[in-house]
Amino acid sequence: MEEFMTASFWLAVGQIIMIDILLGGDNAVVIALACRNLPDKQRTKGIIYGTAGAIVLRVILIAFALALLAIPYLKIVGAVLLLWIGVKLLQPEDEGDHNISSSDKLWGAVKTVIIADLVMSVDNVLAIAGAAQGAHQQHQLPLVIFGLLVSIPIIIGGSQLVLKLMERFPIVITLGAMLLGWIAGQMAYSDPALKPYLPEAPMWGYLVAAAGALLVLAIGKVLQARRPSVETT
Repeated sequence: MEEFMTASFWLAVGQIIMIDILLGGDNAVVIALACRNLPDKQRTKGIIYGTAGAIVLRVILIAFALALLAIPYLKIVGAVLLLWIGVKLLQPEDEGDHNISSSDKLWGAVKTVIIADLVMSVDNVLAIAGAAQGAHQQHQLPLVIFGLLVSIPIIIGGSQLVLKLMERFPIVITLGAMLLGWIAGQMAYSDPALKPYLPEAPMWGYLVAAAGALLVLAIGKVLQARRPSVETT
């Protein structure tokens, strides 16, 4: 019980909620698109059932991810993927990113939501599993479930508010991308294959995490600066 009162536990909870809000915006759009042709009475059910199925599937995927991250070198691979996801988060979306077919049948819409969420959840699963690494091993999966449950009403009820907040204050997206870089640095530093060769002082872990956050910001800004010149050619 004492583990649930530690700063590291609540820091991981906060990271999971922020990650799911930032990376869950697309998922909220997918849910809306998949259920748009349902009758009004079934639309709410489609959103709730589809979201519930997607969350259950995501918990299962994260349970596998937490186990796989114990294998040497996989955390390094995961860290590289997280860096890429963080950089991608800083780039403007292209049109046609949400080409989702809708259905006028409840279970057809639910199936579409779950399948689309499965395809799009690699970033969420990896980032949340990385954030959970900061907690005690026995509490990582309960932490993930708790973080996802807390984020569900935020995504469903406040997704539009969050999206407007991001549009008005772009710094929110930048900080979220840097958070992914920070987690990537932590993952790489704690890889079992590198542990024997790295100093154990916590300061070094923070320095590597900070380097990951700054790397995402730097690469993201460079790509942003190059994007207009690339599009005009």
